[in-house]
Amino acid sequence: MSLNVLIVDDSAVMRKMITKTINLCGLDVSDFYEAGDGKEGLKKLDEHLVDLLFIDINMPVMDGMEMLSEVRKRDCSQNLPVLIVSTESNEGRIKEIGRQGAAFIHKPFTPEVLREKIMGIIQNRKIK
Repeated sequence: MSLNVLIVDDSAVMRKMITKTINLCGLDVSDFYEAGDGKEGLKKLDEHLVDLLFIDINMPVMDGMEMLSEVRKRDCSQNLPVLIVSTESNEGRIKEIGRQGAAFIHKPFTPEVLREKIMGIIQNRKIK
């Protein structure tokens, strides 16, 4: 089964970099969706079936922590696999990300590290 992926980051360049890296990882992706902030990301979640969600933390309108909190409040997405991809270094925030059931990866990243994180998330959530 191929995955539908939503990438939420205020940088169009970073969204394209994540997309390219996922493609280099050899994952079977059906559709990529993009959003520039958390509010737009939630709208995309309402409009599309998403199997894997990437969120940046520092964004305008609604930041990644607020978006993650909203994602976890919704019945339809409370168990959605989420990977936070950020330059964040605040240990308290990183621990909170883990408490909300999301994985974390620092920017910049290599395709190998990203693939390892994605595969770990997929295996833990039993997405095939």
